[in-house]
Amino acid sequence: MRLRLRPKQPELFEFYIRAARNTARAAEAMADLGTPGLSAEALSTRLVDIEHENDELTHELYNKLNSSFITPFDRDDMYRLGARLDDVIDHLEGAATLAHLYCAFDDQRPPPEMCEQLGVLRELGDLAARAFEDFAAKGDLKYYWVGSNELENRADRIYRHLLVRLFSGEYDALTVLKLKEIGDALEEAADAFEQVANTVEAITVKES
Repeated sequence: MRLRLRPKQPELFEFYIRAARNTARAAEAMADLGTPGLSAEALSTRLVDIEHENDELTHELYNKLNSSFITPFDRDDMYRLGARLDDVIDHLEGAATLAHLYCAFDDQRPPPEMCEQLGVLRELGDLAARAFEDFAAKGDLKYYWVGSNELENRADRIYRHLLVRLFSGEYDALTVLKLKEIGDALEEAADAFEQVANTVEAITVKES
């Protein structure tokens, strides 16, 4: 399904492309979580920097929308899409900050399922970065929401297996609480990625 957008303010799409690239950068950075020798504080700082950068980008987008008489598609949808992209980075930054504050991986590796979560998030980020290039080019985007749904379903299955491991007795109670909260944030990031794709699908249907 291709977009039939109004050919006005095409530069607005650049904001979305940059924001999608930021989600990919954040997911790529998170993939290093628990790597031996990597400072959790440094990783958290890196995610905070990306989050701040994207906040500024989102504000810039909103200011541009506020000053634009005609927009490429529904104005409310454009605000919503910007907020959805920002949500992804907020959840990823939250997971990184928790890992740092809890010192969760100072003396242990993340559970295998959490490493799988991180891999799926990296795939979701790469898919989003590619899709928003096509979004700006008015390309066929069905692969994006279909692929995002499949990846999010995989993330759900991995998360359930993570919970099984956490409550198996392998970890002490305090460690379970810490790891579950980090895992929850990663699961929320996967959900947020799917929400971005769902929003793009709704826009595409409306504007086609």
